[in-house]
Amino acid sequence: MSEKRTSEDDYIPASDDDIVERLGALSDEEAEQRAQALRAGLADYDLDEEDAALLAGLDTDLDEDSDIGIPPVLAVIGRPNVGKSTLVNRILGRREAVVEDVPGVTRDRVSYNAEWDGRDFSLVDTGGWEHDAKGIHASVAEQAEIAADVSDVILFVVDSHVGATATDEAVVKMLRRKGKPVFLVANKVDDFNQEAEAASLWGLGFGQPWPVSALHGRGTADLLDAVMEKMPEFSAFGGVIPRGGPRRIALIGRPNVGKSSLLNKLAGSERVVVDDFAGTTRDPVDELVELGGNVWRFVDTAGIRRRQHMAVGSDYYASLRTQAALEKAEVAVILLAADEVVSEQDVRIIQLAIEAGRALVVVFNKWDNVDADRRLYLEKEIERDLAHIDWAPRVNISALTGWHKDKLVPALNTALDSWDKRIPTGKLNAFLGELVAAHPHPVRGGKQPRILFGTQASSRPPRFVLFTTGFLDPGYRRYIARRLRETFGFEGTPIEVSMRIRERRGRNR
Repeated sequence: MSEKRTSEDDYIPASDDDIVERLGALSDEEAEQRAQALRAGLADYDLDEEDAALLAGLDTDLDEDSDIGIPPVLAVIGRPNVGKSTLVNRILGRREAVVEDVPGVTRDRVSYNAEWDGRDFSLVDTGGWEHDAKGIHASVAEQAEIAADVSDVILFVVDSHVGATATDEAVVKMLRRKGKPVFLVANKVDDFNQEAEAASLWGLGFGQPWPVSALHGRGTADLLDAVMEKMPEFSAFGGVIPRGGPRRIALIGRPNVGKSSLLNKLAGSERVVVDDFAGTTRDPVDELVELGGNVWRFVDTAGIRRRQHMAVGSDYYASLRTQAALEKAEVAVILLAADEVVSEQDVRIIQLAIEAGRALVVVFNKWDNVDADRRLYLEKEIERDLAHIDWAPRVNISALTGWHKDKLVPALNTALDSWDKRIPTGKLNAFLGELVAAHPHPVRGGKQPRILFGTQASSRPPRFVLFTTGFLDPGYRRYIARRLRETFGFEGTPIEVSMRIRERRGRNR
């Protein structure tokens, strides 16, 4: 019987199978012998150095308990329309940040991975504020201060044609208090004749103004060379992530869903300021909390203080702090308000956790406010908006009263066990062999791609690499991922299934 497909993206098997039973009847020795035979067969295919390194790593135990350093952070600060996003794009070497003539263009993406002279760092574009004629100086300075707090080195961008304005002066006063390396960037210096305009900025007190043209690239290489000399090896904001010790948990969610209340209830004391005003917490607060007989390290990532005219900007920086917390964490506890509609911002925060590759637990808070009608609608929202994380453990709690807080620890243990899990290569290839035999990939253009060999390249999160003779449909790869979950119990962790298409040696010779 041919396989049924409901759409171009979905793969639906035509019948049930007994893969779990068949795997259970296979001894570890038999599975390993099969895997060794399949691996030997790869010698007939063109493999590159990366393939060889991956296959060689199957015989060694990776040291996943070593410390990991977070790359340093370079923040680009300045008032609207001085060319910050243009400079960000120039440093990245690609168009990532949104550039418009309208001041205060907002962006969902707040941090970018960058590289210069072989060194990796995070680049933060401090946009995302709303123009307010009354509070413009205060809002720019306050948001610049938040960016300065999470950075190791700062680029302070000024429009050389306009010179220093009152808004620039407000930012200058704040930066002087921070004591961090600041490079004064005189932007829009398109040729040598305009460098005299940049010289007038010496008076700001940050030493030599660096004349650059973000639009044309003039002077940016010299600037970055100087920045690298001041850049630390690891971020002082994130520091070095210690492996081992208490498991690290990030509490994330949109403002006012109860993150601080939950942390206080778990800790048994008022460790974090709680207020009905959304965004009370300014900095992430790490707390060691004993739960279920173990000590856990919680990171509270409630948003920043915000004023009404800064609403968009606060969401921007809340996302920045969420990203920073996820980098330090192993598992993300995503708090959703059970008595409110699942919002687009909720879905965006969940996606941040998935993209960060963290284990996941979904917590519906304020359950004591949910009546029967709301529960019905909530289930429909979960089915519609959260179906892509149906693998994540779900806990219903009340942070206010502590109801069901004891349910959190089993969910955390389940998610972390899955996140750490490794499948023996023999068992993995036995599974793949049984799966493909029962449900082969559909024929495409008269050809049917085969899976030659599979390996788990890493854990935390689990990543699987399949050597294939052709392209596997995305829907088929998702089907493999779903069956991996069902068979080996990857509840609470994202998993990645990628492929390496390889041709038989001498085929084109």
